[in-house]
Amino acid sequence: MAASVYTSPLEKGWYYLHRLLCGAVLLFLIAPILVVVPLSFNSVPFFTYPMAGLSLRWYEEFFLTDRWQGALHNSIFVAVCVTVLSTVLGTLAALGLSRPSFPWRTAVMSVLISPIIVPVVITAVGVYFFYADVGLLNTFAALILAHTTLATPFVIITVTATLAGFDHSLTRAAAGLGAPPVTAFFKVTLPLILPGMISGALFAFLTSFDEVVVALFVASPEQRTLPRVMFSGIREEISPTIIAAATVLILFSIAVLITVELLRRRSERLRGIRDL
Repeated sequence: MAASVYTSPLEKGWYYLHRLLCGAVLLFLIAPILVVVPLSFNSVPFFTYPMAGLSLRWYEEFFLTDRWQGALHNSIFVAVCVTVLSTVLGTLAALGLSRPSFPWRTAVMSVLISPIIVPVVITAVGVYFFYADVGLLNTFAALILAHTTLATPFVIITVTATLAGFDHSLTRAAAGLGAPPVTAFFKVTLPLILPGMISGALFAFLTSFDEVVVALFVASPEQRTLPRVMFSGIREEISPTIIAAATVLILFSIAVLITVELLRRRSERLRGIRDL
């Protein structure tokens, strides 16, 4: 039998108190979501409790009207393009930064992840003036490139974390056996960093799919994304369809986060098996 982790009742009491406080904080944070989501099933266009009845009319409006579906298709198109670009760029950057001989690693890493640190409105203003000078405003290319700038740091961080436990002697062994660098990457490196790449790609997708500030600056009405339509709807009209759209986004985000957690555990198991 293993010895107990707690040596005294006082430590055990502090442990359960800590868990209780963490649970209370989490409940406080998600309470607005728990209150708002049921309103998406309200049968009347008012945000009131108790609800007059249950209805799916707001979900029907979200999934069947051109305004909402056009915005959803734009968001998916932009997010997929951003995911591909940011995953490729972020993975290449992480592979370069992981090399022991890479000079100025800390400084370069700080520059690459700066879009996460800098307030997004400052980035949006800078992107707006730069794209105005080069003639890229009001195009899908402008929105995709701007979102790629915001999403790439997430890929760099996740892939770099995966490469932290990577044994570079494996690639040297592959090269010693005659494998060219491309073959060594796809046969040795890629399978080990794939969970980190997928996690980063999912974060990049969510970053683009949920972004509204940059879209307000660089996109035209033809590039209206779903968050931008929701933002405009909050200012122009208060409709339960916005809550229905938000509920769909919440469920999608939960599914993505669960996937990321499963990939993280799989990556840890792979590293644990290799360390044995």
